[in-house]
Amino acid sequence: MTKGTSSFGKRGKKSHSICRRCGKGSYHIQKHSCASCGYPAPRIRHYNWAKKAISRKTTGTGRMRYLRDLPRRAKNNFREGTQAVSAKRVQSKQVKAKSS
Repeated sequence: MTKGTSSFGKRGKKSHSICRRCGKGSYHIQKHSCASCGYPAPRIRHYNWAKKAISRKTTGTGRMRYLRDLPRRAKNNFREGTQAVSAKRVQSKQVKAKSS
């Protein structure tokens, strides 16, 4: 086998395509599995020997559309659909209570 001309003819085949879960070009067409995230396996592929790769993909590196609001909502006991009482109204009630 040579390194030159005859090897260049084997370059046209694409073994990987875009993965629908992680969006990387790591989905192996014949194996039907992603080399990056492990799709279609239900759990995301990660290994502890690759700390840097884990930190790139972990929680907090994306939009966190649900988790972003959780601390604030938990602080208020997941209260929804109510209107906050204005500070002026609370203050006026306190002043009236003190005077009487």
